[in-house]
Formats: sequence, structure tokens, C-alpha cells
Amino acid sequence: MKNFFSVISVLFAVSLQAQNGSSFVIRGSIVGMNDGTPVLLQNASTNAEVAADTIKNYKFSLKGNIAEPDLFLLKLGSEQPQYIYLQKGEISIVGNKNALGDLKVYGSAVHHDYIAFKNAFNPLVSQLNAQVTQINKTPAGEVRDSLMSYYYKLLDHIQTEIDRYIDTRKSSPVSVFALSVTSQFYDDPVLLEKRFLKLDNAVRSSQAGVELLQFINYNKVGAVGTQAIDFVQPDTAGNLVSLSSFKGKYVLVDFWASWCKPCRDENPNVVSTYHKFKDKNFTVLGVSLDQPGKKDAWLQAIRKDMLTWTQVSDLKYWNNEAAQLYHVSGIPYNILVDPNGIIVAKNLRGPDLQNKLCELLGCN
Repeated sequence: MKNFFSVISVLFAVSLQAQNGSSFVIRGSIVGMNDGTPVLLQNASTNAEVAADTIKNYKFSLKGNIAEPDLFLLKLGSEQPQYIYLQKGEISIVGNKNALGDLKVYGSAVHHDYIAFKNAFNPLVSQLNAQVTQINKTPAGEVRDSLMSYYYKLLDHIQTEIDRYIDTRKSSPVSVFALSVTSQFYDDPVLLEKRFLKLDNAVRSSQAGVELLQFINYNKVGAVGTQAIDFVQPDTAGNLVSLSSFKGKYVLVDFWASWCKPCRDENPNVVSTYHKFKDKNFTVLGVSLDQPGKKDAWLQAIRKDMLTWTQVSDLKYWNNEAAQLYHVSGIPYNILVDPNGIIVAKNLRGPDLQNKLCELLGCN
């Protein structure tokens, strides 16, 4: 697991555009810094240079424009760059060359929110990283199970801290940043949206907020807890079949292809599952990513693998419209849709598929 704050720019990219009336002035004083040392302010996500100066009598001055509060890198010569969360207005930065990690920033309330975020989450992430290292070194058994149990407790604690942080900073732009960065710890865009909607409208409407909402909406497609999006494709006989025509049943939408060896290896498990649950209001809808002009290969694979449920395909390979709709980037891939059209699980393979259906439909 990568260091939490070393990958901020990867996890959360925020563009920067100059706007009139959004100027800032930074006056800095760094004791021990030599005259002539270059000072550079860069956007943390784009690396765009925003302002520059050189040290004179330990002091520097930086001026510029920002569209909205954002995270920046303050570079002082060859020293370790420091993250500064800036807002418009007059800002003072004071510190010592020998303790740049303890820079004091005055006049930027959002920077204090950022420091609070770091103080809350850095220790937790360090513990999580250490736990992952121990787990990877430990063979299967009771000790590893115990380590995994503590790992999940740490993840739960992180979830609690996320809620605590945003609940007390609903008007802070840093809360958008915090939600984006911490989203790596849970694959749940529905929960992310719920947290996002707690924030004040001004924060949600910011450029960073709009980008986060776009991320949420993209990832909600096919997410557990969301309504399955309908699609229509021709079956093996050329008849159009819609996903919505299966409403009232549990349906496994199974993305596969005749050329996909992992898919073909998984098919016996799907066949077994289908026959075990087909009389319990369950069925499968196969969606093939076979290539143009390869219908015979698709039909042959259906027969050979004894796939007796409905099969559809537009024979557009990775451009299959249903696969595009659900952002399918690899196969085999599946989603389990309940009788009301709600996605209740995804990527169920091996025993996980039957275990989930046993949970929902019973195995007696």
C-alpha cells in the first residue's frame, strides 16, 4: 500500500484557473535559509507554477490568483517540498530551515483544516500500512486471521473518522479533498455520495466538488445498491432482449466471451449455480464480448460449455454497448440484480456466487 500523502496528486486531481478577485499574497520568513534560495509555489496536482521568488534576509513573497482554495507545494531550493492549502487573501508562513515540517501558516483557515485531516488520518494509515506488511509476511492460519481481523477494525475506524471529520467541517473545501482521498479505502460510491451530500451547497458547487460528483456518478453505474441500467441486445436468434424483461427475478448479468479463457474456466461454476437455483426465481443473462464476424465462435462456445440460459451480444468486442454502459474493463465480470432491479452484488466468482444466492434464496 502506497504512502497516503505521497499519492495525493494521483488520487485527487484538481485543475487551477486564474480568476479576478481571487488573489493571494504570501509573505514568508524561514530562519536559516540562505539568500538566493529559489522559492517556488506549484499546484499539487498539476505541477503548474503559480508564483516564484528568491530568499533575501530569510524572507520571500509570493503573489498570484487562484480559482478556489486548493493544495499547493511550497518548494524551497533542494529542501523537501511542503504541502500548503491556500485560499485567497494575505497569508504568512514562518518557520526554520531545520524544521520545515513544522511550518506555521497564518491567514489560511483551510490549511488548518488540512492539518487536522493529516493529524487524524496519517497515524491510521501508518498503522494500516504496517498491518498490511505483517499480513503479507504471515502464512495462512490463526495468526494471519487475527491480523486480518485487526486490519478490518482499522478500516472501520477510518470510516468513523471520515464521518467525524466531514460532520464538523461541512463548509470547508478540504472536506471535498478528504472525501476524494479517503475513497480509496472503500468501494462504495453510494456511501461516498451520501457523505458528499452532507456538505454545504457552496462546497459541493465548487470546481473540486463538481469533479468529485462526476467521479461519484461515474462509479455509481453498476455499483451495489443502485438501480441496474436497462439495455437491449440481440440474442442468438437475432431477437432483441432487454435486461428489464427479467424484472421479478434474480438475474446474474454475466459478461464473458468465447475467446476469454478465464471466462470459459468459470462457466462450469455458473452452469452449476444456474441449475441449483433456476427453480428459485433465479436466472442468468449472458452478455458476450465476442468480436465482429465471430458469431459462430460465440455459438460454438455456448454449446460446448452448455450455457442453456439467454445469451445476447452485439458482437462489438470491447465496444459492446452493455459492457460500455457498465464500464466493464475486464472479463469475466458480473452483476447480480434483484427482482426490483437493484444491484445486490457484483464480481461473484467460484463459491462466492453460490454462497450469495444461498444467503438470498436459501439452499435447502
